[in-house]
Amino acid sequence: MSFTELVEPLGRRILIRKDDSRQTTKGGIVLPDQAEIPTITGRVVEISTLINNDSDFPVQKYDKVLFHPKNAIPVDLESDNVLFVVDIDDVVAVFRRAKAENTPQKGADSLEDDSLDANE
Repeated sequence: MSFTELVEPLGRRILIRKDDSRQTTKGGIVLPDQAEIPTITGRVVEISTLINNDSDFPVQKYDKVLFHPKNAIPVDLESDNVLFVVDIDDVVAVFRRAKAENTPQKGADSLEDDSLDANE
């Protein structure tokens, strides 16, 4: 019989898998390994029951988040990935995609025409 080790965050915490760090910026500047970056991104792997049941925190499993790593607790369960247990207060942003709506909008000319009709 084999067992799989799981991490379940407790309290106001979530488990995040850190994204791969970039070693080169978009402008081509090579960053040293020890460069301190104030926030990092990652994917939510697991959410504590407390956070999952609280509607004040719009974080869901598999969301991409931006978090401050200062108080994050590293968990080394996988050899190639670093997981972090992070307090929900250290999550500073959640990345969302919104569908673009293709609803035609009235132009400024048609708004003026409507206001004239209303005054008559």
